[in-house]
Amino acid sequence: MSTVDESASRRTALLSPPAALSWGPVTIVLIGAFMAILDSFIVIVAGPAIQADLGASDAELQWILAGYQLAHAVFLITGGRLGDLYGRRRAFIGGMAVFTLASVACAVAQTPTGLIVARLVEGLGAALMLPQVYALITVLVPERERHRAFSALGVVMGLATVGGLLVGADLLGSGWRPVFWINIPVGIVAVLLAARYVPESRAPHGRRLDLPGVAVLSVTLFLLAFPLIQGRHAGWPWWTWSCLAASLLGFALFIALERRTASLGGDPLVRMSLFRTRSFSVGILLVLATYTVITSYHLVLSIALQDGLGMSALGAGLVYTPAAVTFFLFSLIAGRLVPRYGRRVLAAGAIVLALGYASTAVVLTCGLPFRPAVVIPTLMVQSAGGGLLITPSLGAVLARIGPADAGIASGVLSTAQQVGAALGVAIIGVVFFHSFAPAGGRSAAAHALAVSSVATLVTALVAAALIRLLPDDRHSVADRA
Repeated sequence: MSTVDESASRRTALLSPPAALSWGPVTIVLIGAFMAILDSFIVIVAGPAIQADLGASDAELQWILAGYQLAHAVFLITGGRLGDLYGRRRAFIGGMAVFTLASVACAVAQTPTGLIVARLVEGLGAALMLPQVYALITVLVPERERHRAFSALGVVMGLATVGGLLVGADLLGSGWRPVFWINIPVGIVAVLLAARYVPESRAPHGRRLDLPGVAVLSVTLFLLAFPLIQGRHAGWPWWTWSCLAASLLGFALFIALERRTASLGGDPLVRMSLFRTRSFSVGILLVLATYTVITSYHLVLSIALQDGLGMSALGAGLVYTPAAVTFFLFSLIAGRLVPRYGRRVLAAGAIVLALGYASTAVVLTCGLPFRPAVVIPTLMVQSAGGGLLITPSLGAVLARIGPADAGIASGVLSTAQQVGAALGVAIIGVVFFHSFAPAGGRSAAAHALAVSSVATLVTALVAAALIRLLPDDRHSVADRA
């Protein structure tokens, strides 16, 4: 067989998942997911220390917090498409390398502006890296085993969330800079292991990147994400609403452009036919709803504990630990239940999640004092529901996506996560701060958290309704277990 034939055969083989799950390559790419999520939460609690050390203004601190999320959200779909075209392993390694080098720049930054720029670049690295995690799981893992890989991803997400809160809260008493230095050895090891052990894959017949599509979609996502991230702190001035309205026009223009590109025989950035797959289109809405409540609730709870109860950032982070353990356990349980019960596991998770938010609202309004011992059990109920819902929902989105479309579908999924999180912070943040009077102390924080719990309860019920719209077919969720 010629070298060309061997190369073509190798590429074809990599487009079909192997017969058995190999945990080595999957574990390596999960490191990327851990780092990307960890750095989303680290700066939330390390922010005050960064502001004090660098003399950052409130506006600069907001950009240090939001720059990473903004760059991440805007370029995820492009990152997924780059993996399809040029190789998912190559894109993963490139994204990890950019992320790691940017972490060095974050750690040595001497001015707020320097840290803002480094965080923007770090977000770009994460945007190139994270879609490849989902895509490589889809490509490397056989369908009957995919639920186990996504359960492991859920565990990684839970550990990264709490790890970010604890490390960012200066658990080791070493200041804020080590929260970025920790990325360096992990990133170097991940790059070396990926280059050695992760097989390459890409979409067949990939031609070139749809640059007009990239430009229109990037601007559109910026117009959507920027006001969602900055709007509440700016007081929702006129420009935030103008940006949101312009983003709707941008999405309409992008859809028209992609359809025209496809009709002319071109290679669109996003194939609109993906959304004809009900498990994908409904699953994306489900992910949006789920992530609307998860990140925003962590944020308002942290504020309620610190501003209402006077707890330290570390103390507030430790309150999450029992819930994180619960999420860890129920993510593992979901991996065992999904093959047998399919979407019913997701439905049960959404109901338990809603009950968790309802129980928090009840205990805070029935006369019990607001303190960690009162809310920790209700947080554990929330996490039990989240463990049963979140990771299976990721599998549901990608269940019927072929390896050829794995990268772009993963980019859309990752974008839905980021936009959902930003949307939740905007909506739940407005609800919380409208109800919270800092001078009121414990009782004011309890009231605001209770009202926010009711708002997240409603969103969890919306997620439960969306689950009923998923294909009533166990294969769409359980990956043909």
